[in-house]
Amino acid sequence: MNKTGYIAARLLQIVPTFILIGLVVFVLTRLLPGDPVSAMLGDRATDEAVNRLRAQMGFDRSIWTQFLLFLERAVTGDFGSSIAYRVPVTRLIAERLPVTLTLTGLATIFALLMAVPLALVAALNANRWPDYVIRVVFQVGLSSPIFYVGLVLLTVLAAWLRIFPVGGFGETMLDHLWHLFLPAITLALSFAAVIMRNLRASLMEVLEAEFVEFARAKGLPRQIVLMRHVLRNALITTVTLVGLHIGALLGGAVITESVFAVPGVGRLMVDSIFARDYPVIQALTLVLAVIVSVVFLVTDLIQMTLDPRVTR
Repeated sequence: MNKTGYIAARLLQIVPTFILIGLVVFVLTRLLPGDPVSAMLGDRATDEAVNRLRAQMGFDRSIWTQFLLFLERAVTGDFGSSIAYRVPVTRLIAERLPVTLTLTGLATIFALLMAVPLALVAALNANRWPDYVIRVVFQVGLSSPIFYVGLVLLTVLAAWLRIFPVGGFGETMLDHLWHLFLPAITLALSFAAVIMRNLRASLMEVLEAEFVEFARAKGLPRQIVLMRHVLRNALITTVTLVGLHIGALLGGAVITESVFAVPGVGRLMVDSIFARDYPVIQALTLVLAVIVSVVFLVTDLIQMTLDPRVTR
């Protein structure tokens, strides 16, 4: 299979994924306890007002009709209006989504900056004291819950030392990055531990490969052998791992944004669940599913660049 056919096949896989996730989310939101119409109008609303709003929102139709209507609107980007915020869902998500994407991107960059160099040091010093120290430190980060790490960083660096802001998002671009530094580090610590352990094992395996011994025998400088032959081949499995954990980062953003009062889609999801805001819950889940699918596609493209054999 050529590269174009491989990319086309991967794009087509997103369509059934989108439909299946839409079906699951649509059913699960209907199983949540409570009536969103009653929550929106209040306890003193008349039956006539409740029935009128229920008809406007399409809740008086059959479940199958509601689902088809939901898919039709989702394809066109029309998710209706939020029950809790009384604004179009598309506009609400467009305001919050860049915050979460920036937080996730920063967390990924921080995790890679921490994990890749230290994994290389650990692999080159396998079963010696640098390797033991690196593994122990990352094991602590891996075993610590995200909310606990966030609270510790928030208490020490923001409340006590006042180096970073306690919460919020700021106004300018630099201010945004400054406010997101602690939340991004919180997400990156456990993610970096996973990357480091995987990359260390891959590096140790590649270091013992015959083509690496051949490269050394040719007299290539140690730096070139490590970067061009060892690290590039070891990164193949790590790239897959990073792509798979983007979804976990987005899930971790729900907790992190709540701890640091960051106005992203994670916090919006929590608020919408408590408010029984069906349109926002459904739209957010579908949008996040599409983002994760796109990340998987980009991961496959990077893998294809590192190892052309994946298209065979």
